[in-house]
Amino acid sequence: MKKVLTLPLLIIISCFIAGIYGIIHDQITYSISPEYYTKNKFIQFGLDEFLIPQGNERILVAAVGWMATWWMGLILGTILSLIAFIHKTWKQMFRITIKAILLNLLITLLFGVLGYLYALAFMSYESNDLAFWNVPNETVDITNYLRVGCIHNFGYLGGIIGLFVAIVYTIRSKR
Repeated sequence: MKKVLTLPLLIIISCFIAGIYGIIHDQITYSISPEYYTKNKFIQFGLDEFLIPQGNERILVAAVGWMATWWMGLILGTILSLIAFIHKTWKQMFRITIKAILLNLLITLLFGVLGYLYALAFMSYESNDLAFWNVPNETVDITNYLRVGCIHNFGYLGGIIGLFVAIVYTIRSKR
């Protein structure tokens, strides 16, 4: 019974961790390219119509960060928590799942850094097909816009790869 009650707790914790990660991640990438948010993400998430004083965009950036990632925590937390039922006690289930979630987070973070390094080396206005990236016409700093897009793509890839690594960790922890 305690294992069943542990499941929703782990999912909520996973959503919270993912959402906080998204907020911090987006605050950092906003510093690289505000246009990526003002001309893309705010519109994508329906936040472009919010009237906020100029200079307070970081509030909307935090909202985008949360909305873009909490659901990954829902998916990852659910999968990892269900797999963790293989463990004998709710304490083992809880401890191993938290470690798996943090492992997934670390891998996602590392992929984001790799995305940034890749973007620095290969992403520029001159070296990319802008039609592939769907850059708005009025974008001024196209290079940094592309770089933030690359960081985001690498981050999602890291989340998926991190899930598989976390699943393997969870299963191997049974031994």
